[in-house]
Amino acid sequence: MSRTASEGIVGVVLAGGRSLRMGGREKAFLDLAGQPMMAHVLARFAPQVARVAINANGDPARFAAFGLPVIADQTPDFPGPLAGILAALRWAGDIWASHVATVASDAPFIPLDLVARLLGGSGPGDGIVVARSDGQSHPVAALWPLGITEDLSRALATGERRVQRWVEMQGARVVDFSLIEVTGGTVDPFMNVNTPADLAEAEALMQLLKQHETQA
Repeated sequence: MSRTASEGIVGVVLAGGRSLRMGGREKAFLDLAGQPMMAHVLARFAPQVARVAINANGDPARFAAFGLPVIADQTPDFPGPLAGILAALRWAGDIWASHVATVASDAPFIPLDLVARLLGGSGPGDGIVVARSDGQSHPVAALWPLGITEDLSRALATGERRVQRWVEMQGARVVDFSLIEVTGGTVDPFMNVNTPADLAEAEALMQLLKQHETQA
């Protein structure tokens, strides 16, 4: 597969969390700069991959406005992002993809070159590649080869729930991304909007980032 093309790579936005710190309000639909947060994520992510789906539980009809497939976890009791990643891998396998890239539905500033950079960092072999910024790994912003599907299925079946621990056990590679320098500060491209305070900060940063990217 070409290291400069997204052919064979599909994308899944992970939206299966319960948004407990947001008081149960589903983060994908929170208003950010006049649009649902999911719209911001998709605008940055969808052009980087061949196809996109949303991983979410419950009634899929609430995502109808995005016009995308909605795939649910196949593991009960909300076991966390690993279950969403497994669902993403199985969906990708069904459509004969080679890799699946994942991002979180509450990360509206993901890099416009995320997938290309992760693919370029895969090195020899065909392992997991994870994004990192400001010294912190972001294991749900990652590129996953289809070959790990059964390993992940077995890990979930034996009780594994921690994404970071599991990707480290798999020997994942890491690609570093810089903070985005904007007028008045910096934007972490992998900032997660977990709380109302985060949402207010993201609103301000979104305006700065739009000005920066318009001028770039």
